[in-house]
Amino acid sequence: MSEIEVLHREDARPTEPESGLKRQVLAANKNLMLVRHLMQKGWQGALHSHPHDQWVYVISGHLRFLGGSSAFEAKAGDSFVVPGGTEHQASAIEDSEVLYVFNPYREDYAPVRGLE
Repeated sequence: MSEIEVLHREDARPTEPESGLKRQVLAANKNLMLVRHLMQKGWQGALHSHPHDQWVYVISGHLRFLGGSSAFEAKAGDSFVVPGGTEHQASAIEDSEVLYVFNPYREDYAPVRGLE
């Protein structure tokens, strides 16, 4: 039987990969990764893609999102899925808190003990 490891929010050290964006890697294993992003109003991410499926849930705030042939806005309570390989970009219309779930684990975000 596998053990369940709890990561308390205060133990998840935030990083600032770019100006206007703070990231906290929360729960993770080799298959899934839960990530919290805090985006300052006016922040705009680079247009990019990755092989990971990405589930997005907007906790608070207001985002503009471009993905594939879609362009839309998402507010608190909205959610959507970005299929792996889809070129996409987000920008913060107002200060926003967003949860992402990635499948599989994103090695480029943070190492998790035992998964290297």
